[in-house]
Amino acid sequence: MTLATTEWAERIAELTAVRVRSPGAVAERAAARVRRTRPAGETGRLMIVAADHPGRGVLGAGGDPRAMTDRSDYLARVCAALARPGVDGVLGTPDVVEDLLLLGVLDGMVVLGSMNRGGLAGSAFETDDRFTGYDAASVATSRLDGGKMLLRIDESDPATAPTLEACARAVTQLAGHGLMAVVEPFSARREEGRLRNVLTPDAMIRAISVASALGATSARTWLKVPVVPEMDRVMAATTLPALILGGEVSRDRRAVLDGWRRALRPPNVRGLIVGRSLLYPPDGDVRGAVDAAVEVVERTVRPL
Repeated sequence: MTLATTEWAERIAELTAVRVRSPGAVAERAAARVRRTRPAGETGRLMIVAADHPGRGVLGAGGDPRAMTDRSDYLARVCAALARPGVDGVLGTPDVVEDLLLLGVLDGMVVLGSMNRGGLAGSAFETDDRFTGYDAASVATSRLDGGKMLLRIDESDPATAPTLEACARAVTQLAGHGLMAVVEPFSARREEGRLRNVLTPDAMIRAISVASALGATSARTWLKVPVVPEMDRVMAATTLPALILGGEVSRDRRAVLDGWRRALRPPNVRGLIVGRSLLYPPDGDVRGAVDAAVEVVERTVRPL
């Protein structure tokens, strides 16, 4: 998928040059970015590209453990996805968001800042997910539209408590700035030393119930949830709006799309927030993968 052209190589090289010569250009581009009046627009649907995996040490996709290690290729894929009709925006860590700002592709887009990337994938401290990216103040200063946080709830691990507290604080602070707080909750447990998400309906209901109550207000809180069985029952646990995440790359695109269709049917599910499944499809066709996802959202999620 790499845009192996002289023009693209020059644009990528210019990102470094700007950071060296004029680091203030990032703030200038952020200040000048054209924003939406309402992130979810007139339909209340959202199709967001997730581009925050590398910041937590997740570099593999589709069986390739080094898929996301080439930043030029990664940015090419994200830009290709954002250019497709029906795509509303991007979720990213500060480095990725700022690259995209400098590339000039974020006008009119919903931009969500990824906040807690400190629980590195596979680490002994994964549950203690520190806020090492954006905080609420920097989300506001950067003129983003909201912030996203990951919440792994392992009731046998005391490190869950500070993460809960930090997420609650972020929800409150984002709401104070009038910005979206997107919480991605999971019940989790250690299996053979690794933290695993528990993807059963009852486990997700418990995690959603905890996440929905975080902070001093839930007025601007959205959820980011996986596809699990019995999604109607799972999503009945909250009135908060939710976006469905993509998860691991699968070679069975039809099964993935069918799973998204089922998950999108509850009325409070308002769209998709997907990364690797769209950026690294098995056939390499990023545009085709994005277009298929957009079609599922537009045909399944009823406008508000």
